[in-house]
This record gives sequence, C-alpha cells and structure tokens, in this order.
Amino acid sequence: MAKYKRTVLCELQLARGARLVPFGAWEMPVEYSGISKEHHAVRTGVGLFDVSHMGEFLVRGPGSLDLLQHVTTNDVARLSAGAAQYTTMASEDGTVVDDLLLYRLAQDEYMMVVNATNTDSDFHWLGTHNKFDSQLEDVSHKTTLLALQGPRAQEMLQPLTEADLSTLASFRCIQTRVGGVEGILSRTGYTGEDGFEFYFSNSDAHAVWGTLIEAGTPFGVLPVGLGARNTLRLEAGLLLHGNDMDQTTTPIEAGIGWVVKLEKGDFIGREALLRQVKAGVTRRLTGFQMMGPLIARDGYPVLVDGQTVGQVTSGSPSITLKKNIGLAYLPAEHTADGTRLQVRIRKSVGEAEVVPTPFYKRRASI
Repeated sequence: MAKYKRTVLCELQLARGARLVPFGAWEMPVEYSGISKEHHAVRTGVGLFDVSHMGEFLVRGPGSLDLLQHVTTNDVARLSAGAAQYTTMASEDGTVVDDLLLYRLAQDEYMMVVNATNTDSDFHWLGTHNKFDSQLEDVSHKTTLLALQGPRAQEMLQPLTEADLSTLASFRCIQTRVGGVEGILSRTGYTGEDGFEFYFSNSDAHAVWGTLIEAGTPFGVLPVGLGARNTLRLEAGLLLHGNDMDQTTTPIEAGIGWVVKLEKGDFIGREALLRQVKAGVTRRLTGFQMMGPLIARDGYPVLVDGQTVGQVTSGSPSITLKKNIGLAYLPAEHTADGTRLQVRIRKSVGEAEVVPTPFYKRRASI
C-alpha cells in the first residue's frame, strides 16, 4: 500500500469528518460536510482550507532577483516589498514547468509557492539554474498554509489580527500575527472570492486552526476540502497545473500570456514564446458549457462536426451557476464564443458551446 504524506492537521480534520483521498504524494481531505455545501459556504460566507501540501521556497541574497528573472516569465523587478505576482516557470521550448505565486518579502528575499506535486522537481529546477549564487531553502516541510476564503473573510479575520485588513490590497502581504501566531498573511486565494492565505510554522498549526474555527462559528465557517476547491477554481477560470497546463502547453496557449513579459529581457523559454507570439497559436484553452444535463469530466473527447479535436482538461458541474462547464484545448478556428461542440461522455454525445471565461466573477472586489 502506498505511503502518502499528511499535513500536521490531518488527525484533527479526520475528527471533523474529513474524507481523505490520494492527491499526488499526499493524502488530503476531499470533503468534510459535502462538496456542494462547502462550495456555497465560500461563495456566500467563509470557508477554511488546509493547503499545507503546497511547496514554499525562500530565495535570498543579492543574486535573488537575477535568478528569479531568469527562471520565471513575469517581471519580478516590478514587485515592491510586500507585493506578490502570479507567474510561471517555463522550459526552453516555452512550455509550463509550473505555475506559482511569487512574494517579495524584502529587498533581497522572496518566497515562491509552488504546486504540491511539483515541489521536489521545482526545487531541483531552481537549483540547476542558480548561477547567481542565490541562497535557496525549501521550507515546505515546516510550513503550514491555511486559506480563509469568502465574502465574509475580512470581517471574520479582522478581530484576530492587529493589521488593518482594509488596507491590505489584493496580491499584497504583510508579516503579522493571527490569533497571536506570527506569520505571513497575504490577500490571495484560489477560489474567485476575496480572502487571505496565512503561512506560519507547523508547531502552531493546531492552535491557529482551532482559533479560526472558533472565531468563524458566528459566520458559519466550514472546513473545505479539495473537491470544492476544484469546483470553485474552475468556475473562476483558475487553471490547475497537470490538467489545464503542463510541459506540453505554453502559457500563451493556456490563455495566461499576460504573465509572459517578453520585454523584460532574457529568461528561460523566451525565444520559443516570442516565436509563438509572432506566429500566433494554433490552439487555445477554451471554456465551454454543456447544453443539457450531461457532465463533461476530465479527459473526455471533444468533437466538432463529429471529429475529435481535443479533450476536456477540467470539467464539472458549476454549483453556483447550475450549469455543467469545462475547459479544453481546441484548434484556434473553433474557439469563438458560441461555437458548437460535442463531448463524448461514455456511450453518449452531449452538445456544448464555447463561452467566455471566467464562468463566474464575484460582484465586488477590493
């Protein structure tokens, strides 16, 4: 039997009814009280996620900016201290090694937050390309990451910290205390809602989790598993590495070409991406919705006029919109809004049409 990693909060979560499933090298809660219930809690109130399986690297020293400019596609020089950006690491042929969040903590100190399944390979990739004498430290094994997401997240969290959350803008972070525990608090998330992510020491994990659950009781806070995390991020048009992009796809094909800053100078994959920008893409990651009750799941073939042209990369019911939605790479000529598609679902074929993404966008933002 495979041996999976667990976060330090796993036993506590099992006591709350968590159902665990394998996720890469990890065993993680897929749901506690039900995916639909947890999804609605985040869209209408507040939900608490344990996402401590994510990887965190510290990059320090005078050469840190040069290293990060070399290995990522976005322009790290644009980050002031306390700012974060979404970016990718690309291979020489321009494909996506991983997508990540990058925080500038201080003048010569950064934190990279990478996908759980890629933590070891990403750290190796970073080290392989570290010709700038940067100091690299993988702190994943000693870091707990909790995400508090939903329209009532600020209201719930504010009494637990001295920081004025009304002044913490999206994609900004601060060093502060939450429930008396020191850590890095950022206004980021993976749900399409307002929210916060808190990075701190494993030794304080049980205390912080308990504090947030207790403080969240008047707000109806619910622990949320990977199931609702997936439906929330898909509705919001947020991509999942390994499904919607990988080392066979480029950021431009994936529709996140805005993280590729060709003008910043040389970086890994720049020449390949520049050629693709000049030539134009032949396929694009495209949103679609089913026209009937059938659900398009990951991996199902997508057809145009009966001919297979791609496959679903992510697909599920939209719990908020009460539609069945999905993403697929399609030939560029079939990506216009309203284009009719078919999805082969076991022995059936369901009608679908191309629609804009994100499928869901919250009404208010800070």
